Amino acid sequence: MRKKSFLLWLLLLATVVIRAQPINQVRKISSFDKAWMFFVGDPAESDKPGFNDSQWQKLDVPHDWSILGTYDHNNSTGRGGGYLPSGIGWYRKHFELDAADSKKKVFIEFDGVMANSDVWINGYHLGKRPYGYISFNYELTGHLNFGRGKTNVIAVRADNSVQPASRYYTGAGIYRHVRLIVTNPVHIDTWGVFVTTPQINDQQATVHTKTWVTNQFEADKEIAVQTRLFDAAGKEVGKPVISSARIAAGKSVIVEQDNMVSKPKLWSTSSPVLYKVLTQILIGKTLIDEQVNNFGIREIKFDAQQGFLLNGKKLMIKGVCLHHDAGAFGAAVPLRAWERRLQLLKEIGVNGIRTAHNPVAPEFLDLCDQMGFVVMDENLDTWEAAKNHGEAGYGRFFKEWGLIDTRDQVLRDRNHPSVVIYSVGNEIHDNLNDSAGFKKYRDLQNVVHQNDGTRPVTMALFRPAMSKVYVNGFAQTMDVVGQNYRENELVAAHEAHPDWKVIGTENGHTLASWLALRDHVYMAGQFLWVGIDYLGETDWPNVVNGQGLFDHTGGTRPLTLQRESWWSDKPVVHIVRKQENAGVGPVVADWTPADFDTYDDARVSVYSNCDEVELFLNGRSLGSKSKPADDSPRDWSLTYERGVIKAIGKNKGEQVIAEELKTAGKPAKIALAVDRPIINNNWDDAAYVTATIVDADGVPCPQADNIISFSLTGPGVITATDNADLGNQETYTVPIRHTFHGKCIAIIKGNNAGKLTLKATSPSLADGLISVEVVNKPISK
Repeated sequence: MRKKSFLLWLLLLATVVIRAQPINQVRKISSFDKAWMFFVGDPAESDKPGFNDSQWQKLDVPHDWSILGTYDHNNSTGRGGGYLPSGIGWYRKHFELDAADSKKKVFIEFDGVMANSDVWINGYHLGKRPYGYISFNYELTGHLNFGRGKTNVIAVRADNSVQPASRYYTGAGIYRHVRLIVTNPVHIDTWGVFVTTPQINDQQATVHTKTWVTNQFEADKEIAVQTRLFDAAGKEVGKPVISSARIAAGKSVIVEQDNMVSKPKLWSTSSPVLYKVLTQILIGKTLIDEQVNNFGIREIKFDAQQGFLLNGKKLMIKGVCLHHDAGAFGAAVPLRAWERRLQLLKEIGVNGIRTAHNPVAPEFLDLCDQMGFVVMDENLDTWEAAKNHGEAGYGRFFKEWGLIDTRDQVLRDRNHPSVVIYSVGNEIHDNLNDSAGFKKYRDLQNVVHQNDGTRPVTMALFRPAMSKVYVNGFAQTMDVVGQNYRENELVAAHEAHPDWKVIGTENGHTLASWLALRDHVYMAGQFLWVGIDYLGETDWPNVVNGQGLFDHTGGTRPLTLQRESWWSDKPVVHIVRKQENAGVGPVVADWTPADFDTYDDARVSVYSNCDEVELFLNGRSLGSKSKPADDSPRDWSLTYERGVIKAIGKNKGEQVIAEELKTAGKPAKIALAVDRPIINNNWDDAAYVTATIVDADGVPCPQADNIISFSLTGPGVITATDNADLGNQETYTVPIRHTFHGKCIAIIKGNNAGKLTLKATSPSLADGLISVEVVNKPISK
């Protein structure tokens, strides 16, 4: 009789949408960022709930305590860590839980703790994760106190004392977000919904979901899994799909389903359309868990003859590598900082990101989904063999944790449509010419395939002629062959093996590197080193690596302008000159020499993708030049004159764009410009204000080296100040900053709704003023 009634219930599920009746709030997800106690050092018994932390610093996370420290040549982090401090940091949080949740399951999720973290709940050790970039979670159930007045204490120890641990800046502490999650005993696993789109055409797309459900009751349970799809506007698309399953006590099941979408809108770099999948778990008609995941409907393919195809069309991946810090913010980066940086990159034609060389914060990939970037999702900078200036790094943990960390990264990231390929290593120094090296790569690649069979795997090969990977069979084991630099070697390798799929995993800014991509249709793409300047990997007195297309404040440089002329689909024209007389020195983008008396032989170049460029000096034409076949700049040699130099770009004889540079006079005032006039009152938002020293007519003064003092009135704070100087060792939190090439920035945040006014002052200059509105609600975009 019981079997018959169960079959009737299954029939009902197959024919109707369940209108679920929830048990209160079925899945509680609470931010756990507020009100932590923090201490640098290693006090005994800090893991115990009764430990007295009342004298510790109270703060919110994300928090990177290293970036708040002082630059010192003697700091043990060395050149890799940017000469910033390291050590052991403790975090403790006191909290209460509702008595109503005492029968629920409770979990804590960390998006990243740098590094070698140990976590305790009420004195019980939950576990250790060495890798500071990986997201992880623990179940707290069985170790908690419930009810008013019954306090719980979670303690986190982050150990960055063993140095040098990295070739580039890592940060220190709980530098990403934390969440507390409360579920019913039957619930969807962590990262337990996997969405793919295996079949797509103009009329219809199949959306395939795999859902992992766990039963932590002491009895078997009969469940239903209901999956519904919604478009970006929140409108339901297609029909819900309902499946049933029986889960044994203490076990898990996987439920696979197919939903159909008519006339799907495809995700692409130019139109990054997203959908949502709502997964609901029911017992009878009672909703016991639900989860929402974003996804995109798109088809990807790496091809040995055509490179990379997105939705059946070739897409040249014009990518950059990015490290995880954001200048003055260090490793604790508000989402707005990444949004601003990605906007800058998008504007010059970049469409791809390589996460060099580690898992990024999950919200970074959300931005890539929303903004239309394809991503090479990389896991590690080292396997077992150490690298210079990072001898005490991940190599100590690879044997035990390499496969686990790779698995967890893939499980977390596999629903992002932006992720199109995984990389399982950067310039690995392990021996790849023996069976052990082959096995390490094969094991990592297999872990990826086991957890996500929809994307290929590569790694950034290092000097293949030396490692023998092109002749010993290693490259043949790779889904896609990736190589750093030496583009001619990769071209030659494909010519010898036309069945290989190839991609430049790390590339220079040279014209030759660009032509290796432009002129070989089989090359899937390139990722420039690097998109934006980053902390560390540089020699004292510098503390910032300056190889970026943009400096670490977001400012442009001639590299930015030239790359835009190669990669942008819009008309581009930019004027640059050699800084010193007669073609000596670096390239600069201004018309104001440092010494007018010794500068008369000006060597001018124009970066442009236009058919024709005409150059003018003070209204006189200096002639027109056609676009070179090899995309090289158009050069002029002329006698310098103060005034205005102007370039006009033409296509088919018609002017489509123009740019002019003016000679600056004496510095007269501070001009302030803000990236957004309205910001949210939350941790993840900020406004970047750029202060530029200008003359009386508003022309920027590139030689100005003034000290600017910032002050703020209204409901907010000056979070940091900075400039683009690679050797700037001033503390970021002080509201005073030297200008560098006539510019510096202030970063401000709100702490309540209202109007902020930032004032910038400097002796002998007129003040600058600018206002920003702070709101307590999301900003429409």
